[in-house]
Amino acid sequence: MNKLLKPLGSMAVIIIFFSIVARLLSRGETLMEYADANPEIAYATPAGTEEPVSPTPAATAEPAAGADNAPVPSGDTVYLPAADGGSSASPDNASPAPAGSPPSDTDTADTVHYKEGFSYQPLSDDVIRRITGISYPVEEETAPLLSFAAVNIVSDKESLAVSYDDLRYMNVLYHNFDGEVKTGELICNKKIAQDLAEIFYELYINEYRIEKISLIDEYNGDDTASMEDNNTSCFNYRLVDGSSNLSRHALGLAIDINPFYNPYVVFNKDGSGQTYISPEGSEIYADRSRDFPYKIDENDLCYRLFTDHGFIWGGNWNSMKDYQHFQKVPD
Repeated sequence: MNKLLKPLGSMAVIIIFFSIVARLLSRGETLMEYADANPEIAYATPAGTEEPVSPTPAATAEPAAGADNAPVPSGDTVYLPAADGGSSASPDNASPAPAGSPPSDTDTADTVHYKEGFSYQPLSDDVIRRITGISYPVEEETAPLLSFAAVNIVSDKESLAVSYDDLRYMNVLYHNFDGEVKTGELICNKKIAQDLAEIFYELYINEYRIEKISLIDEYNGDDTASMEDNNTSCFNYRLVDGSSNLSRHALGLAIDINPFYNPYVVFNKDGSGQTYISPEGSEIYADRSRDFPYKIDENDLCYRLFTDHGFIWGGNWNSMKDYQHFQKVPD
């Protein structure tokens, strides 16, 4: 028995010795440690089982700002040229979309991209939820079902002059009063959507200053509050101030630009001989003989662009003056 144990003991000593030497030569790595340090070898996918390679970020990058001839993205998105075949100002000189600006509503197959940052599309479910009961009326029967108190309620039997399908949600770029590039939101009638895209693009590349462009719903549908904040807006299903007639804004066919500096003025209102000026605080800007920034008159770029597109300017009316207001009666 002793003769058998001696050879076995010698073999054990030899095995332990070479194990120590091998561990020293491999810097003390175990098999698992080696695998973790060399995953490309230890965990290599067997031949014939590779998964498809995902495209690199460069392969899916969006076209650069101003790239009017960029390929059409998926989803049948439509890019339209300017109606006159191109702008007199080069889009290459236009600033890119601002970092951190609010994203546009999700593109659909019906989205129209006029230029980079200028698009319009049918109202999405999300936009419909945002405006129903505020800028777009809700029926009496439906109003209690909303998650908020509706401010724009109509009779269940009332026939509305405009439907969701008649409207378009629009994104535009603009330069604010500090010269910063911002993204604005508008809702307008589909019949003037292309007009507005072209007009706001021209205003943008000429660095025309607009303080803000937000949906009237951000002001709970309150036109006065929007004007006091000098907000540029379009659609709002409401009556003409002081009348029982629907405003052109109710059809999405009118827009107010920098309204605080271009107020609404009514002469001899209610036969009182008094002049009514809105919004409050803008009385000084009702005197159009004065020179001041952001004034719309017949020499102004905004005036020229809108009238060139067939819009009527409220500043040319006789019994009242609506210097902020442009409206169109489509053919």
